[in-house]
Amino acid sequence: MKLRSFVIALVTSLIGGGLTIRSPCGAVGHGALYHSQSPEAYFTHTPGLHVVIPSNPIDAKGLLLSSIRSKDPVIFFEPKILYRASVGDVPIGDYEIPLGKANVCIPGEHVTLIGWGNQVNVLKKTAEIAKKELGVSCEVIDLRSLAPWDVDCVVNSVEKTGRLIVSHEAPKTGGFAGEIASTIQDRCFLSLEAPIQRVCGFDTPFPLVYEKFYMPNHLKMMDAVKKVMEY
Repeated sequence: MKLRSFVIALVTSLIGGGLTIRSPCGAVGHGALYHSQSPEAYFTHTPGLHVVIPSNPIDAKGLLLSSIRSKDPVIFFEPKILYRASVGDVPIGDYEIPLGKANVCIPGEHVTLIGWGNQVNVLKKTAEIAKKELGVSCEVIDLRSLAPWDVDCVVNSVEKTGRLIVSHEAPKTGGFAGEIASTIQDRCFLSLEAPIQRVCGFDTPFPLVYEKFYMPNHLKMMDAVKKVMEY
């Protein structure tokens, strides 16, 4: 969809009611600066617009149906890499997941890990390694919706663990992790045992040859886990 058409559709939906726009996003391994961006933070700055990003086929169906039936406009981001990499038994028939409700994928006690889209799979791998190698119990939360986002779910988790790491593919500066960190610092200051960490993409155009070095992978996440545990 051309930018002009997108803006017209978005403005129309804001004036007249709900509209859901599906859009690919994220890295796929060879997209570079034209096809690998994660622009979700741009759209969370639009009042009244819901921003949704699923991490698996089941959530994709439930969230998409909820988006379509919403009276508000929704931009539904679909991580391109999951088109071929993610497999799941999708419920048959009508199935909805409420917008704005996060999912605690893995319960934990020591560190809260937050992500969305394909980054959730990176966090799950990190939690497995941290448990095996460090004896650290990580709670993994799939935010699923960024606007609105489930503040209470994250607050409850951080009040339990005392440590928070937020990860996304988008560049660190201006990324949505900053909004989460600010909110949790305000709500959970006395519960924090270490500074909130952000593991994100670099503040550079998305590279092609060096895409794997740009991505926030489980190795970078493990460094952040060790940092908050040793603080």
